[in-house]
Amino acid sequence: MTTKTTSPDLCQVGLRGDELQELAGPQDEHLRLIEAELGVRISPGDGVLCIHGTVDRSRAAALVIEGLQEVVRQGRSPVMAEVRYAIRAVQRQAAADVGVLVAEPVTLNHRGSPIRPRTAGQARFVEAVRRSELVFCVGPAGTGKTYLAMAMAVGALRAKQVSRIVLTRPIVEAGERLGYLPGDIMEKVEPYLRPLYDALHDILGPDKLQRHRQRATIEVIPLAYMRGRTINDAFLVLDEAQNTIPAQMKMALTRMGLGSRMIVTGDPTQSDLPEGQESGLQQALRVLAGTRGIEQCRLTEADIVRHDLVQRIVKAYELAFPEAKPEASS
Repeated sequence: MTTKTTSPDLCQVGLRGDELQELAGPQDEHLRLIEAELGVRISPGDGVLCIHGTVDRSRAAALVIEGLQEVVRQGRSPVMAEVRYAIRAVQRQAAADVGVLVAEPVTLNHRGSPIRPRTAGQARFVEAVRRSELVFCVGPAGTGKTYLAMAMAVGALRAKQVSRIVLTRPIVEAGERLGYLPGDIMEKVEPYLRPLYDALHDILGPDKLQRHRQRATIEVIPLAYMRGRTINDAFLVLDEAQNTIPAQMKMALTRMGLGSRMIVTGDPTQSDLPEGQESGLQQALRVLAGTRGIEQCRLTEADIVRHDLVQRIVKAYELAFPEAKPEASS
């Protein structure tokens, strides 16, 4: 990759073949966003992109473009979310994080598109799961905790590293009592488990998901149904773990049998437990810190991969209620 500064206010990034069209995006929207966010002006030259601006700004823009070039050279087109992430990375002076754009895929979704970590924090989460048998991942809404955990579970099943997947959530009543809701017990808890099905639907597609459920190679159940079981040769995912009480968390963690792996996800700032009730997630993070074979990953607002507004909403709430921000963990 060729990048050079030819004058104090001009930086040039070398191009190969027809890279420009992929880098620029539809109606040049990628380049226009880089210009607006980094305060530069970008124009094509003979086999180069010319970036006009101060030395620091033009170099930052060049780093973003170089990251997008790597995506193109992988054989795919950058998407706007990747452009925004690369811009944020250089703005916080973490240019090395741009490399996550070409991270190794975790698995493929049902359309054949790769599912890969989209932020540096997500990449650290994936690596932790590859190293350790039990991983806690905590972070705010929109950081992809649940979706990436499900993708890793499906990837392990497809690779025959495990023979089944068990996905669970605690059922915490908020407002309506389950007893007053229509239907049998599974119909009553279905809305609580729906986000897990939504992720599986996207990763596997409806037909394969249905076949896995019929063969019991994928099980989605309320946490209370885990009691008394020992689950061997499985990939377990405990989602929304901030809503467990300590006894539930200990019960869930001790379900792991031979050949099993487990991911626990949650957001300690969004507990639905009664006021004054300690979260099993917070207790487990404290009690198990430093335990061999267990890792803890913390995602932040920098890892939010939903709509840009989600990141700004999370940041605004953290500024308004700093006492609700979870304590750092190792």
